[in-house]
Amino acid sequence: MELIRLSALDLGLAASLVLLLAILSFRLSLGVERKLLIAALRSIVQLTLLGLVLKSLFAQSHPLFIAALALFMLFMAGYEVMARQARRFSGAWGMGVGTLSMFISSFSVTILALNVIIQVEPWYSVQYLIPLLGMLLGNTMSGIAISLDNLTHNAWQQRHQIEARLMLGHDWHKAIEEIRRNALRSGLIPIINAMAAAGVVSLPGMMTGQILAGSPPFEAAKYQILILLLISAGTGFGATAAVWLGSRRLFDERQRLRLDRLKSS
Repeated sequence: MELIRLSALDLGLAASLVLLLAILSFRLSLGVERKLLIAALRSIVQLTLLGLVLKSLFAQSHPLFIAALALFMLFMAGYEVMARQARRFSGAWGMGVGTLSMFISSFSVTILALNVIIQVEPWYSVQYLIPLLGMLLGNTMSGIAISLDNLTHNAWQQRHQIEARLMLGHDWHKAIEEIRRNALRSGLIPIINAMAAAGVVSLPGMMTGQILAGSPPFEAAKYQILILLLISAGTGFGATAAVWLGSRRLFDERQRLRLDRLKSS
């Protein structure tokens, strides 16, 4: 089946629905119309620019350009993790915890998948590397952001209980153990729900895109299964690393709780 190409008018009709939603938000005094329109505009600009960049990369496939785009995606994901925190770490740690965690999880899982599972030649082929890395970063970013927000919020709310445990002789691991466990659990819930609903409640994005592009449905389903499994592993590893790094940052070398290292957004 031939791919049906979308025109500017087609996209404009879809955009008009978002505009109607913004008008509805204004009439109902929801207060989100400005954020909604800005987010929609950002997505249009960003995806348009990405399409142009990928078109150039497809033509050249230069490893340095591909690496530069991958690192740019990583740092932007790290910034988004920091921006979503109600109480985030001050200084370089504010962006560093999420960025490092996603580098450890998303990059390692992506490279493993390209070399061992899909076996792409070369493994840095832009056709496979950038879409796969983008999906992993996007979903890992959400899990890490939720986990870190849960960690810092509960550490602030339960600071007196944590300090009481420290006074009773517990080390920092024990003093914050339950909070860390709840933070990790909250970060994993979205991907667990996504996997449980896939194919029953929802048709995931990658599978939908491949089917619309003309791929056989069963092949699209296999790729979607692979992506969901990789995302779940990457989210779990990334959230674990982020929560451990974040919880360690909450204490100094003398195992004192240091909430002054957090600042409100």
